[in-house]
Amino acid sequence: MGNVRTEKVKRIARELFRRYPDRFTTDYEQNKKMLTSLVDLPSKKLRNMIAGYVTGLVAASLGNRSSEEK
Repeated sequence: MGNVRTEKVKRIARELFRRYPDRFTTDYEQNKKMLTSLVDLPSKKLRNMIAGYVTGLVAASLGNRSSEEK
């Protein structure tokens, strides 16, 4: 089972993904570095949670694109 994330994490992740869709990838480590350069987050834990959620959003959007092409 997955982890339950707070609405704050989801809201920030969706907003960043909406603003910068081309800057995020399916690589979690790369997304952590990108978050550090884009926003000033108060804690490492929050950054990691957002990076994980954004990684999932990217993977889901890529999955939707490939199914639309078929």
